[in-house]
Amino acid sequence: MSTLRLGIIGGGLMGREMASAVSRWCALEDVGVGCEITAVCDLAPTARDWFRRLPSLRVSTADHRELLASTEVDAVYVAVPHQLHEKIYLDVLEAGKDLLAEKPFGIDLAAARNIATRAKELGRFVRCSSEFPFLPGAQRVFQFAREGKLGRPLEVRSAFLHSSDLDPSKPVNWKRQNATCGKIGVMGDLGMHVMHLPLRLGWKPKRVYAQLQKVYTQRPDGKGGTAPADTWDNAMLHTDVSVLGDQIPMRLEMKRLSPGDTNSWIFEVFGTDGGARYSTKDPKALWLFRRGKEQSWERIDLGFSMPFKTVTGGIFEPGFPDILQQMLASFAAERAGTLGTRFGCVTPDEAVGAHEVFAAALQSDREGRAVSLAET
Repeated sequence: MSTLRLGIIGGGLMGREMASAVSRWCALEDVGVGCEITAVCDLAPTARDWFRRLPSLRVSTADHRELLASTEVDAVYVAVPHQLHEKIYLDVLEAGKDLLAEKPFGIDLAAARNIATRAKELGRFVRCSSEFPFLPGAQRVFQFAREGKLGRPLEVRSAFLHSSDLDPSKPVNWKRQNATCGKIGVMGDLGMHVMHLPLRLGWKPKRVYAQLQKVYTQRPDGKGGTAPADTWDNAMLHTDVSVLGDQIPMRLEMKRLSPGDTNSWIFEVFGTDGGARYSTKDPKALWLFRRGKEQSWERIDLGFSMPFKTVTGGIFEPGFPDILQQMLASFAAERAGTLGTRFGCVTPDEAVGAHEVFAAALQSDREGRAVSLAET
């Protein structure tokens, strides 16, 4: 069995989560490829020091170019602020490495298109991060929709909701400023999770009407003063999409100010004959609608049923570390040619497609009208 030698650029929260997922690689039963962390890059020595606990680590550096020059690295996971995506992603590709990119795949549409184009020119294997569709409930709704059990489709809702910014005393950070997060704001932070399943199902919006909110435009700067928080806090995108030949509404919601939602991912599809919905609010519950003489919703109590089999018993519940590992397993397996019919990570074309929706949303907000994606 071959082994994917993975380097990490950005040793913060997500870099450590990724390393932890690799450390549990023995839990995977059928991925068909091994994985180990061989290199880490971060500007902070304390961040790099955390990775010294990994016996496979061979390179620890503050210079990402040193990591990319290493022959001990096959592919790189990059978790850095959005304004750095384009430069570092292109450096990864030019160095001959494959790439697992963090969302949103560039600070804006132009950056995303440039990254995707260069990856194609160089023939590199590139995928983008989006973990929540790997949950068992998400996979079941995806299968339900793909199998055409809706009858005549009626509507779709895809959402990712936080309450992380309800507290006005929360200090500003890079995700709350246009210069580092991008003008798409919360759409760049949460939007790929919302777009992954619709785009994989072929449900790309034809036009977008956006309702965007900036609520707290100043936040503490952590130094006794205040700083601008100029990104969008909440985004409601009302879109038109073709499902089974019918034009129906699809609502896309991305919010940092959603009372009561610590980290709620939601996907719902409804039709005249059937429907399905899943939310991490009730992570074991899959809801299926059936139209008969009497209409009914059925609740199915889910267990640990993932795209990649693991040693974990089927009666247990998955959490974020599990779906992160599933996403990385999908990247490794698809790169090695062993993915088969299992669910795959976001492709560069899908990442660009998401950015096209977000660009249309910005234009819609500026002009106060629905915007066709053909205009982006």
